[in-house]
Amino acid sequence: MFIGEYLHTLDPKNRISLPAKFRKDLGRTVVLTRGLDHCLFVYPKKAWANEAMSRAAHAGGTAAERGLARLFLAGAMEAEVDAVGRVLVPDHLKSFAGLKAKTVIAGVADRIEIWDEAAWKKYTAAIERDADAFAETLGAGGKS
Repeated sequence: MFIGEYLHTLDPKNRISLPAKFRKDLGRTVVLTRGLDHCLFVYPKKAWANEAMSRAAHAGGTAAERGLARLFLAGAMEAEVDAVGRVLVPDHLKSFAGLKAKTVIAGVADRIEIWDEAAWKKYTAAIERDADAFAETLGAGGKS
């Protein structure tokens, strides 16, 4: 399980160093794709297989299901993690997430997310502000 948040820099060649704590569980090949809230989702190859099958099962469903399937599947790219733990972020994904030099890598259960640092700060400030209301809406202290 991936947890925690780490500050990292996207280098001029669009490579980002993955946190050392995540590398073993990510493996040598990862899949990067568009995520929600304009971040990138990064999956270990094995976890991606499950996610892709789930999305593919809905690729012919409602407009919302088709849209999400396209969002996640069409832009997905396999990437090799190099010897020093870096991965290349393709231009179309860098652009989608609005990544600049400073980024945040966040562990979110079965995947990691790559955020532009400013976007992450804005997003987390809003979530922190509304967390009590979200927990109330979900009931039982946030347990659904």
